[in-house]
Amino acid sequence: WKRYISVDPNVCHGKACIKGTRIMVSVIVDNLAAGLTSEEIIKSYPSLNHKEIKAAITYASELSQERNIAIRL
Repeated sequence: WKRYISVDPNVCHGKACIKGTRIMVSVIVDNLAAGLTSEEIIKSYPSLNHKEIKAAITYASELSQERNIAIRL
């Protein structure tokens, strides 16, 4: 996903976007969650391609991974 996703404080307030665009990862994931297909998303955002949509899913998946952190009291 690192080839396709960027986080730049000067673009979309630092939210993760598809490189070279202002299409946020959250927009892609929200559309998928709403039931849209990749093809429908690409129709709405013609600058996107299937690899970028897969990268957005992979990025979101990585963010959702639980990590255990030991806390000493």
